Amino acid sequence: MAQTITLNLKGADINALIGTVAEVTGKNFIVDPRVKGKVTVISSRPMDSAEVYEVFLSILKVHGFAAVPSGEVIKIVPDVSAKQDSIPNASDTDPGHGDEMVTRVIQVDNVASAQLVPILRPLVPQQGHLAAYPTTNVLIISDRAENVSRLVSIIRRIDKVSDSEIEVIRLEHASATEVVRVLNAISRGTQTPGKGAPGATQTLVADERTNSVLLGGDRASRLRLRAIISHLDTPLERGGNTKVIYLKYAKAADLVETLRGVGKIQGEKVKGKGASPVNIDKQLDIQADESTNALVITAPPALMRSLEAVIRQLDIRRSQVLVDAIIAEVSEQKARELGVQWAYDGVGSRGAPAGGTNFDNAGVPASAIISGIVSNTLPALSSGLILGGGSVTDGGKLKWGAVLQALAADTDTNILSTPSITTLDNEEAEIVVGQNVPFVTGSFTNTAASSAGNTVNPFQTIQREDVGITLKVKPQINEGDAIMMAIEQEISSISNSAEASDIITDKRSIKTNVLIGDGQVLVLGGLIEDRVRETEQKVPLLGDLPMLGALFRSTGTQREKRNLMVFIRPLILRDDTSTNRFTAGKYNLLRARQFELHDEKVPLMPGELMPRLPEFDKFMELPPPFEAPAGEAAPADRETGSGQDG
Repeated sequence: MAQTITLNLKGADINALIGTVAEVTGKNFIVDPRVKGKVTVISSRPMDSAEVYEVFLSILKVHGFAAVPSGEVIKIVPDVSAKQDSIPNASDTDPGHGDEMVTRVIQVDNVASAQLVPILRPLVPQQGHLAAYPTTNVLIISDRAENVSRLVSIIRRIDKVSDSEIEVIRLEHASATEVVRVLNAISRGTQTPGKGAPGATQTLVADERTNSVLLGGDRASRLRLRAIISHLDTPLERGGNTKVIYLKYAKAADLVETLRGVGKIQGEKVKGKGASPVNIDKQLDIQADESTNALVITAPPALMRSLEAVIRQLDIRRSQVLVDAIIAEVSEQKARELGVQWAYDGVGSRGAPAGGTNFDNAGVPASAIISGIVSNTLPALSSGLILGGGSVTDGGKLKWGAVLQALAADTDTNILSTPSITTLDNEEAEIVVGQNVPFVTGSFTNTAASSAGNTVNPFQTIQREDVGITLKVKPQINEGDAIMMAIEQEISSISNSAEASDIITDKRSIKTNVLIGDGQVLVLGGLIEDRVRETEQKVPLLGDLPMLGALFRSTGTQREKRNLMVFIRPLILRDDTSTNRFTAGKYNLLRARQFELHDEKVPLMPGELMPRLPEFDKFMELPPPFEAPAGEAAPADRETGSGQDG
């Protein structure tokens, strides 16, 4: 079993540490007399010999020393002397690891190696070495293996063919938008840019979709900018960052749950690419600030870029839909009634019989009409023509009577309603135009005793209902110009019928889902009804007699025709131009109708005192409260009533 050791040292002599490492790793060390100092190491778990040696190299780096292999032994010398000693040579296949001192020769293919020296010099520590050999166009670097590998990565990104004027640099850690902002700030801050300086002749554009920087300009400028971009495109020292993203159109609170779900899925993908197995739930936090409609997101850089891309696609201007409904109802009702009623009272006249006729559709009986005339208590008569005659005794008692009743009724109805409503895509909207009518739902009488006697208190319960036109829509714009709509259309009105004991309402309702194109008209539904009802009441046998039979029967005919149709037309308002165009059409239509009404002036009221809408363009420029100019002239198109009719 391999030997393990837990290093926990506080203020220990560095030579004692070297002895411990030699014992654990089995390596031989030669210590330079200048190697002195106190070492503090804190470890929480046991380490094997390889891990102990890696930690040992890091301790030497912290204290300014380096380990230089020399045959079977390892020399411990100051950093300044290490680069002049026999440190190992590294290559692409054997780059070294950790804080091991190495020397590496890097071949540069497309850029002059001498031009890279001033760019890379700030990244090499003072005890390191960086030099260019122009003859073979190579770079020679002596430094810690980890830092040398980082420099090689930067050189590979800079050393690219730059014959074309546009280069695409894909970023791994930084945000392309932020990098471009920083470089443009540098360019603006350069007062007299020289050759190769930012701002000489360059173009910088950020492609947010691929997180890339598009770089254009002369070769020297592009070379310097590639180096700066390589320096900026480094991972953050901490595991995540926090950003505040202000939304333009979407609601912050509505996006939180969606982004959390996307963040968890993207976090699992990041794990699958070899990233350290971290808990995404602990690193990802998304909060909504409703007062500023902003999202506060804390996430690792790669995950942050994915979330920003999703937010850009969700935070877009949503189209609006103007929905015009047309409700057309044409109906006619015709009624014809003709009947004869008679009555005879022979009581007291030598035993003569008493009798008469009474038909339901002929109104009040003849006996009641004749008796009412005599006693001045005429009952309520039915509609139509009533002709009657008869005889009464001296005491006011009916002898005989006959009444002819005739009625012809015609009712024509033509109703056209055009409600309209505008709503956002995939948002429900409702418009109600009507009355709030009370309906009696119950009644009772309460009798209470008082000093003045019993008091009767009648009481009724009333429930109010909306009666009128109700339009409820929820449009969803699909790809192209197709619109899927959930529609609820209801038309209700109070009937004039007196046959019921309370108010009767006529109701026409449609509830459906339809698919319709932008600007098209679609019929939602309707009713075409033709109803004929004939009624005949007669006395058996007598009512069938020719000519005389009309005196013993009553006939009635009712005919009702109804044509009801409901149409819908949606219009997509994608931008301000289309919104203003259709709004101006509705506005001008109402304005034209208003001026037509003003032509019929009210007596004793001057026409110039009537309120008038201003022109639409002037209305758009008016500050609140939108006071119309006095004496506004009539629109030129008022006779034609131009505009978008509902």
